[in-house]
Amino acid sequence: MSSRRLQLNAQNDYVVINNGVVEITWTNPGGIIRGIKFKGIDNLLELNNKDLNGGFWDLNWSKAGSEKTRGKFDTIQGTDLQVIVENEEQIELSFTRMWNPAVQDEQAPLYIDRRFVVFRDVPGFYSYAIFEHTKDMPAFNLNTTRIAFMLNKEKFHYMVITDGRQRFMPSAEDRLPGRGEPLAYPEAVLLVDPVEPEFKGEVDDKYQYSLENKDNQVHGWICFDPPVGFWQITPSNEFRTGGPFKQDLTSHVNPTTLAIFLTSHYAGTDLLVKFEPREEWKKVLGPVFTYFNSASDKEMALSLWDDAKRQMNEEVQSWPYSFPTSKEFPNCGQRCVVRGRMLVQDRYLSKENLPGKDAYVGLAAPGDAGSWQRENKGYQFWTTTDEDGYFVITNVRAGSYNLYGLVHGFIGDYKYEVVITITEGSDIELGEVVYEPPRDGPTLWEIGIPDRSAAEFYIPDPNPKYVNKLYINQDKFRQYGLWERYADLYPDNDLVYTVGVSDFQKDWFFAQVNRKIGDNAYQSTTWQIKFNSDNMDQVGAYTLRVALAAANHAELQVRINDPTADPPLLSSGEIGGDNAIARHAIHGIYWLFTVTIPSSLLLGGENTIFLTQAKTANAFQGIMYDYIRLEGPSFQNGNL
Repeated sequence: MSSRRLQLNAQNDYVVINNGVVEITWTNPGGIIRGIKFKGIDNLLELNNKDLNGGFWDLNWSKAGSEKTRGKFDTIQGTDLQVIVENEEQIELSFTRMWNPAVQDEQAPLYIDRRFVVFRDVPGFYSYAIFEHTKDMPAFNLNTTRIAFMLNKEKFHYMVITDGRQRFMPSAEDRLPGRGEPLAYPEAVLLVDPVEPEFKGEVDDKYQYSLENKDNQVHGWICFDPPVGFWQITPSNEFRTGGPFKQDLTSHVNPTTLAIFLTSHYAGTDLLVKFEPREEWKKVLGPVFTYFNSASDKEMALSLWDDAKRQMNEEVQSWPYSFPTSKEFPNCGQRCVVRGRMLVQDRYLSKENLPGKDAYVGLAAPGDAGSWQRENKGYQFWTTTDEDGYFVITNVRAGSYNLYGLVHGFIGDYKYEVVITITEGSDIELGEVVYEPPRDGPTLWEIGIPDRSAAEFYIPDPNPKYVNKLYINQDKFRQYGLWERYADLYPDNDLVYTVGVSDFQKDWFFAQVNRKIGDNAYQSTTWQIKFNSDNMDQVGAYTLRVALAAANHAELQVRINDPTADPPLLSSGEIGGDNAIARHAIHGIYWLFTVTIPSSLLLGGENTIFLTQAKTANAFQGIMYDYIRLEGPSFQNGNL
């Protein structure tokens, strides 16, 4: 057993904890981390940036009624420090900030309690916060909440997101005028004269390093001299918004490492947390673990990533943590289990119900089917089914939920219609739950794979002027400027896809975007799907299913055989704001549309479906398709 003591030294302006392996310094009572001393490095953090320094919780907020996703930044400064726990093994600090109506234009109307927990001999610390909106507080929008660390620029140059996404990174200086050239939006910069010549000609954009919530468990940076790692570990997604496929930032140039709790990234205004006057709300964000490790020599520095993954798995297995003292964080004995079996009923595929294998099943606030991807105030709990469709959702907080699900290979969203009320310590067996995906008849033809992604479609090579070398042989969709490649491939006429001849992997562009025709001038695009109806009945109605993987201020119009028909068979109106096209994603928010095609509109022989994206204000308005299917009348060929 270690003989080193856990030491707390609270002074007028600072509070310092030394646990035997790391020394951490916070401002008092602000709660901003100003120093992390570890393994011979006096400070892992940067204190000389022009704006943001050290480590801190912050938020972005707007006044009620705003539809903007950005407002005022609020680096949360505490007004009171309390030592909640202090013993030989553990110290827990609480930095609180009451809401002061006198500064309501400068601070978000929330009561905020940020906690930091340090254990003896543990190379890192835990942090969580309780945010509360009370009935005496005004309405407002909470846009973003996160923990941000600005790392020592002289020490940290190698960033790791996943096994395959890791590299030496350019510096913050490389993005400044003269060394960097801003591109279509401020986050994307072409490096024209970087400090290190190896980065010349590359694009740097923090959105190229995003991850889905389900995969965003550990990321960070490695210093080679001395060999030290700085890692952000998120052991649970229960407190994040938008479900398992919601994407967000991780680490990026500066060097910066983030723990994101809520943002509108890859979703739009639907994920702004909008509070009404007198609305009562409380939520625990975290705990998350900031972990440090080291190696014996720099030749072993890259092995720090393997150790960080090991530590992440250990943290996941330890969830829910037993150490938080706040009564708002339920312990293991207060958590609940929900289990069952997901089946799929599609009589056009099988007479028997099919096991919903590898499906995602989750509990979220009561709402409509699919509402979980826009849910932003509560907690969510997700798992995957096994090969036979069985699932177990563990560590659920007491409360009222709907059960939601989605099955790879099938369109749409499942919702268990009964609201499930969960009490502390309960174990609920739902038995078999059956998802009947939307279908009115047999499949006549289909384009794509119903997986909520456009990854199976044609993704072009980037313009050679705008390359990130990390993505030359992987995740090509993360390259900058791919929206401009559509006009290169289709300079005059739009995409035409012929059923039975074309191959969606080669002939269906991954995003339907506008064609640039001049400076800030864009032209809408209309894609065509050609198919033959000679063997189709001319009686009854046909059904076109159009599933979208993303939409950004777009309007989808669907017509058949007459590209000028008014009204069209479908006009979606303006939909979406996920900005997935500009932010190098392959999906955003999922949409599903059903279009009825009367057989009277079909022609003998060749028919053409026209898909128009009608909004033309900028280059990023557009849609990504997930899957398109034409179904025959329900009686055609019968069913199984």
